Amino acid sequence: MLMPVTGSVIREYAKGRNDGIDIAATAGAPVKAAEAGTVAAITANADQVPIVVVKHANNVLTVYANVSDIAVKKDQTVSRGQTLGKVAAGDPAYVHFEVREGFESVDPLPYVR
Repeated sequence: MLMPVTGSVIREYAKGRNDGIDIAATAGAPVKAAEAGTVAAITANADQVPIVVVKHANNVLTVYANVSDIAVKKDQTVSRGQTLGKVAAGDPAYVHFEVREGFESVDPLPYVR
């Protein structure tokens, strides 16, 4: 898989506390699909932070949070590296990225290294 944005990991995976990694990035930078798949959901968390979920082969999901200007629609097929949206502004600006095997979160770093 590709890293969804260029930047450094500012918060590592910790199951049950941080079910993914947070990657610092420039606000407005493109957020890319880590792998080819189908957009399974576009939603928001309780704090209204936008979330894009992409379903991949072998029951793997990738989750991208803190995405603005979402450029895809539910059920759309996306290719590896395709822009899903942009990094939302914030202090710091970052993208939260998860990999899930079924509904279980796993450390994304082995997937992107």
